[in-house]
Amino acid sequence: MLVVDEEQRFGVNQKEKIKAFKSQVDVLTLSATPIPRTLYMSLSGIREMSLITTPPPSRRPIKTHLSPYNPEVIRNAIRNELDRGGQGFYVVPRVSGIEEISAQIREMIPNIKIAIAHGQMPESELESTMLTFSNGEADLLVCTTIIESGLDIPRVNTIIVEDSQKFGLSQLYQLRGRVGRSGTQAHAWLLYPSKHTLSEPARKRLRALQEFSQLGSGYQLATRDMEIRGVGSLLGAEQSGQITNVGFDLYMEMLQEAIHEIQGQEIPKVEDTQVDLKLTSFIPEKYIADPEQKMDAYRAVATATSKKELVQIAAECEDRYGAIPPATQQLIQIMELKQIAKAIGFSRVKPEGKQNIVLETPMGEPAWNLLAENLPKHVRSRFVYASKKVVVRGLGVLKPQRQLNDLIDWLGAIYKALPELELV
Repeated sequence: MLVVDEEQRFGVNQKEKIKAFKSQVDVLTLSATPIPRTLYMSLSGIREMSLITTPPPSRRPIKTHLSPYNPEVIRNAIRNELDRGGQGFYVVPRVSGIEEISAQIREMIPNIKIAIAHGQMPESELESTMLTFSNGEADLLVCTTIIESGLDIPRVNTIIVEDSQKFGLSQLYQLRGRVGRSGTQAHAWLLYPSKHTLSEPARKRLRALQEFSQLGSGYQLATRDMEIRGVGSLLGAEQSGQITNVGFDLYMEMLQEAIHEIQGQEIPKVEDTQVDLKLTSFIPEKYIADPEQKMDAYRAVATATSKKELVQIAAECEDRYGAIPPATQQLIQIMELKQIAKAIGFSRVKPEGKQNIVLETPMGEPAWNLLAENLPKHVRSRFVYASKKVVVRGLGVLKPQRQLNDLIDWLGAIYKALPELELV
């Protein structure tokens, strides 16, 4: 089993290379904000998805503020945090100029203790800086996105992100998650140079982060990120981007066909369905005496393609020859069962032993699992898939007429749920 934590930090090629170490590996990916490609895989059925939306006890939503860059806003945000005995992060998008930014903050707030952290520092110096800050010996950590994941410092409850328009939505969500990890109300300030310099995607990212401020809103943010950046390429390495070559509708249709083929979810087409239930089904001579008329009646029943046609045939027979005898009613019902069973991929219906009825089929188990979701809930457990057949347990002990009626009702529920079939 392969577990990929913080999945949004890995590229497609990296994850595929890891999976290549062992064949037939099961993969569990974890992420607060999955990349568009991964999220779309889950939405389209290629992957299974589970959501954890319950926050830890005592956590409170982080108040998210959007603001143009303003020294007064920065000073007030830091000052308010220090006045309540807390600490803060000040995140910048690049290493160059980080010392100058620290000096500017010192001018704004005299006597403030500032620590600096970034990925280009020697490992020992970086570790020492982080320990110093974690122990409360510094009031503010001026840093790059090196703090994006893995940090849990309860006293840090204010984060200021400079040039926030340069960060991705998942990055901003991860950065915001570094504060508010205790019961204290936390604040996240997202600063940008000027409204006029923001691109439309940047505006949408910042608006989305402010809109989805509730705890456990990573899924909604990831969905918005997918809308902004596009779903990417499921057959290539692009993790985001628009499907412009074939159009979204055609792409979706091609994708679903490919998924069904891979997963064996297609309903097979069978040439004919044979029903071998122990029933007496024929047209008695006393009912239709003329041989030619009887053959016409048999032919009409055998060539009927819908329940509507069978109802019409029954009505005509009753009108011309009187009340339909039980054996002929069973004949019509058997044809109805054949129509239903054929449409959903069963080639034969027959008893097995004294207790069960078997539905033979070339379909695979994934296809049957999809169909079985439409069975009445109280009988789903009685339908058991085995290789090339579905066993209906316990139905064989009932009288043949009851077997016929139940199969028409149960399989009919599947038939009615198939959107691609036109029911008449």
